[in-house]
Amino acid sequence: MSEDNPAQSAPSKPNTDQSAASSDKASDATGSSILENSAQRSATIISHLKGRALVLVGLMGAGKTTIGRRLAQTLDLNFVDADAEIEKAAGETIPEIFANHGEAAFRAGEKRVIARLLTKGSHVLATGGGAYMNAETRENITQKAVSIWLHADLDVLMDRVGRRGNRPLLNEKNPRAVMEKLISERYPIYAQADLTVDSVEGTHEHVVEKLLVALEAYLTTPPCRRDF
Repeated sequence: MSEDNPAQSAPSKPNTDQSAASSDKASDATGSSILENSAQRSATIISHLKGRALVLVGLMGAGKTTIGRRLAQTLDLNFVDADAEIEKAAGETIPEIFANHGEAAFRAGEKRVIARLLTKGSHVLATGGGAYMNAETRENITQKAVSIWLHADLDVLMDRVGRRGNRPLLNEKNPRAVMEKLISERYPIYAQADLTVDSVEGTHEHVVEKLLVALEAYLTTPPCRRDF
């Protein structure tokens, strides 16, 4: 009777180095594919904009500035905050403009500044909550830009605006009631925007991703209004 050969009967050990290397290669390939797809999508969006701006509309607290910056970075476009441009032109902060000159003067300056910014080619423009309520500004945006309404529920808005104290329209005893009134008045007008994207609690990256999906679909398919 022959003895078993230990070299033949011993179970083979997996090559952990090779497995790790294969896993790293697969991960690198996946990462490269994601980056390539993202770059391709951004290029498609820019191409189909044809020099138009991307204008974010919505109430204070909807995330227009924060999300707008991330969107601009993703698309390699300039980001412009209309309120900052208004302050620069006036030499005063927005609360100072309201206090010293009144809301009507602020709205007139806002209309002029946005009209100027819409002539600057493709960029991401975050507008103040009342800007889109002006019929002339709204028509100007329709003709020269793609408008995106960042929609958010009341509780989300109140949580966000509570972190900042530079909201002149909320300097009241009951800011929640003021916000409810603004929602009632403005949401039907915001709904005229080309796109609606929910600005929900969570990561800004998630909202930007939804925005990019919505933009690509809107720009590359026959004209229609889409909600995301």
